[in-house]
Amino acid sequence: MGLSRYQILLAVGMLVTGSINTLSKKAQNDCHVKGVAIPSGPNGTAEATAHEFDHPWFQTIIMFIGESLCLLGLLIARRQEREAFRGQLRETHFQNEPPEDVKLKQPRIFQAIIILPTLCDLLGTTLAGIGLIYVSASVWQMLRGSIIIFTGILSKIFLKRQLKWFHWSGMTVTIFGLVLVGMSTIFAEQGTSEVGQTVLGILLILGGQVMNAIQMIIEEVFLKKRAYPPLQVVGMEGIFGFFILGLIVLPVLYFIPDENAYTGRYEDSIDAMYQIGNSPRLLAFCLLYLLSISGYNYFGLSVTRSLTAVHRTLIDACRTIVVWIVGLVIYYGFDPSFGEPFDVTYGILKIDGFMFLLIGTALYNNLFDLSFLPCQCFHGEDRSSGSTRDERDASSNGVGSIQDAARPEGDDDERAPLIKSNQAPIL
Repeated sequence: MGLSRYQILLAVGMLVTGSINTLSKKAQNDCHVKGVAIPSGPNGTAEATAHEFDHPWFQTIIMFIGESLCLLGLLIARRQEREAFRGQLRETHFQNEPPEDVKLKQPRIFQAIIILPTLCDLLGTTLAGIGLIYVSASVWQMLRGSIIIFTGILSKIFLKRQLKWFHWSGMTVTIFGLVLVGMSTIFAEQGTSEVGQTVLGILLILGGQVMNAIQMIIEEVFLKKRAYPPLQVVGMEGIFGFFILGLIVLPVLYFIPDENAYTGRYEDSIDAMYQIGNSPRLLAFCLLYLLSISGYNYFGLSVTRSLTAVHRTLIDACRTIVVWIVGLVIYYGFDPSFGEPFDVTYGILKIDGFMFLLIGTALYNNLFDLSFLPCQCFHGEDRSSGSTRDERDASSNGVGSIQDAARPEGDDDERAPLIKSNQAPIL
């Protein structure tokens, strides 16, 4: 049975917003814009010079603003629930309008327990954001596939999950793909002064995925039984993250010295705001990033409820391809200061690594029918046991289960889902 127009629209929306999310964040890093004026020269005259938008912590607060917009969707959904409830009362209990004191009981939106996964979200997104400064957008997108490795291992250790053969085989193939992608990136910088930064970027991205995996475990332990709607979890993480960063983290980082930074501060948010105000292009990239966060969560949740794991895997694979192709088109067709070039020496190695990542993800989610093989472990296995978040039923309130709206973070993007005993995230 083919997809309906609505399902196609959801898939395209998820693909577009997810791709914009990665590309707009990388484009911010590539902008060279004047910021605050700093003393320079023998007379100590304050002067502003153009420099890179190197503000990963400030980018995280933009992400949290985008996440907080998900609460608007939650409020709309709750209003629809109340109207449906009153409509049902009119049909079954009252001939006219039901009394005002007869209301649908809905849990409060503010839940302090969500602060715990917010802290992991903050660290994971920022670590990956710092890593994005040193690698291309396509490599960053590919390395995020490592989430299935850390999630599988942590779920076995802390949640006592029983990983099956397709989980272990998927993780093994994924590791091989990650090694190829990492090698292609490091080899491309071999002999230059940037090779050390490239290695650091890869390690930071992997560290960010570890934090996202820990976030999933925390949400599994503390939030699963409470069955909060996903829009509520993502939206409240945005609210908590915004205030934690804005009131605590960013002020502290402002006073930490960094001699390599333009203003001599580790994270100068004032400089970031000056740069955004001085460049309409940078402002547009920031707005695109903010809106794509909200859009990706909406479309991701809708795809989860309407399509299957196979469709979600294909969409996420296409997202990496779109990010890569658009980066190449921008670099060669429009502006070499943005996008990314194709490495004719090690580009094939990168493609091979990407293919192994796709195969590993498909294996991990049990999307291959290997029953024709003679090995007994492939027989009698219910392939539905490898279902992912896309095959889970939405919660009874019509908004969905906790992790179904997870972003890509951020995924920033998009974080991976809560996993059941036979469940795993996809790339």
